[in-house]
Amino acid sequence: MSIFSFILPVLGLSLFEIISSIDNAIINAEVLTGMRREARRWFLFWGLLIGVFAVRGLLPLLIVWLVNPTLTPLGVLTATFSGDPEIAHSIENSAPLLLLGGGTFLLFLFFHWLFLEQKNYGLPGERFILRQGVWFYAVVSIMLAMIVWFAISINPFMAFSAVVGSTAFFITHGFKQQAEMAETKLLSGKEKLSDISKILYLEVIDATFSIDGVLGSFAFTLSIPLILLGNGLGALVLRQLTISNIDRIKKYAYLKNGAMYSILFLGLIMVLDSFGAHIPSWFSPVITFAIVTYFFLKSRKAI
Repeated sequence: MSIFSFILPVLGLSLFEIISSIDNAIINAEVLTGMRREARRWFLFWGLLIGVFAVRGLLPLLIVWLVNPTLTPLGVLTATFSGDPEIAHSIENSAPLLLLGGGTFLLFLFFHWLFLEQKNYGLPGERFILRQGVWFYAVVSIMLAMIVWFAISINPFMAFSAVVGSTAFFITHGFKQQAEMAETKLLSGKEKLSDISKILYLEVIDATFSIDGVLGSFAFTLSIPLILLGNGLGALVLRQLTISNIDRIKKYAYLKNGAMYSILFLGLIMVLDSFGAHIPSWFSPVITFAIVTYFFLKSRKAI
């Protein structure tokens, strides 16, 4: 593995982790303001370990292992550096299943944001599309039908993977809605919770919102060590922003747009790659940097 192929995915993963978790960081900051200093320190340290290793580390490992049941979890973890041709061949063969399921999930996530979620309008047409929100279900249903139609002739398991990706979206979306309702009650002060209860609540929220970033990480690399390193660096930076500059981050109104358009392109890359397009590995981090930079500058101009 060259230095370039090592550093670029890690930087791309870190940026994607930061930008896709901005909403989560704002929630954390608002809840943390009402907690004692010792509790905040506990969350920022131990919460980082739990969030990175238990969720952003183990979940990608579990996903890759599930689509490669002939390998051991240790084999999946060391596949990048082992040099074993059988392990490399197994992961390469399973890549279309993983990429198509994850790509379908990300595309559903983007179109839900585009059609149904309130937003700061960053591009022409977003306001009009939001008014046509009822078409979200038609768009994603037709898209899923087309993906399954083309996939089933190549490999029936690819078609099943796409269905699993769409199912995972609606399941996690339900959990997110419940988490947002709980957040509203907590911030309103109607529910009096101890600092320990708040910390547990934040960990659950973090795990729920991390699914998007975990699945998106496969657009950058299938290497679990690189995913763990990139997501870990991103989570570390995000936790620091949570306690130091979150009010400043809130002023950048279009960062969410940057995250969602990055998700669109990463989803498209994963779907096309699963069908054999063979998109270069450097393209995902480069397009992510380009999109985020555009919306960052747009946000800065609007301040």
